[in-house]
Amino acid sequence: ISISFSFAVDVEHSHVRFLGNLVLNLWDCGGQEAFMENYFTSQRDNIFKNVEVLIYVFDVESREMERDMHYYQSCLEAILQNSPDAKVFCLIHKMDLVQEDQRHQIFLERKQELKKFSLPLECVCFSTSIWDETLYKAWSSIVYQLIPNVKQLESNLDHFAEIVEADEVLLFERATFLVISQSMRKKHGDVHRFEKISNIIKQFKLSCSKLQAQFQCMEVRNSRFAAFVDVFTSNTYVMVITSDAALSSAAMLVNI
Repeated sequence: ISISFSFAVDVEHSHVRFLGNLVLNLWDCGGQEAFMENYFTSQRDNIFKNVEVLIYVFDVESREMERDMHYYQSCLEAILQNSPDAKVFCLIHKMDLVQEDQRHQIFLERKQELKKFSLPLECVCFSTSIWDETLYKAWSSIVYQLIPNVKQLESNLDHFAEIVEADEVLLFERATFLVISQSMRKKHGDVHRFEKISNIIKQFKLSCSKLQAQFQCMEVRNSRFAAFVDVFTSNTYVMVITSDAALSSAAMLVNI
């Protein structure tokens, strides 16, 4: 899934089919003042009824924080009234515009303020930018919250990783290549590896399509590890990473 933050005009509707039969109905509500007032008057019940997730985007460089918080509070009130079980996520966006040595502190301050302001609802905050992996990570985390029976899925993935003696196993949604589950048996230092791997595979799939070739599987190995990507179910791909660089491709593919 590719997300871009541009000026939305009133309310834009889109549908994303995920994991085969799970359909996400996205309502992108423009942030201009004229639109915001309309959301809380004539469209209040229509927009905020049966909401599963509220994603509110804050511009970290906004000069009108008081107004931003006012509209956010109005959203929370509408959610409490119409969809009290909805999950709330806030993106502190455009963090690339903040000096690098100040980003973490500024994010923590905004996060603490928003979590306190959101009570009695629980708010999960993400620091995001379109120029790095943070937006992918935020969207993946949000979608993860919507997957039914996710704990059972993780348990099964742990069992699979143990059987094949893998360092790590990642499960990707087939259409978007979002990581929807993972099992780690050996710690890895790169916290952004999921986003990087997903981007590499998507770029490779794009190259295949330009050559009118169908992406089926991928294998990468060197002296330290071997990684295998293959179709797992009708809606997912699996990636298996092992430190046994001598492991034959045939053996791993049979296990998968």
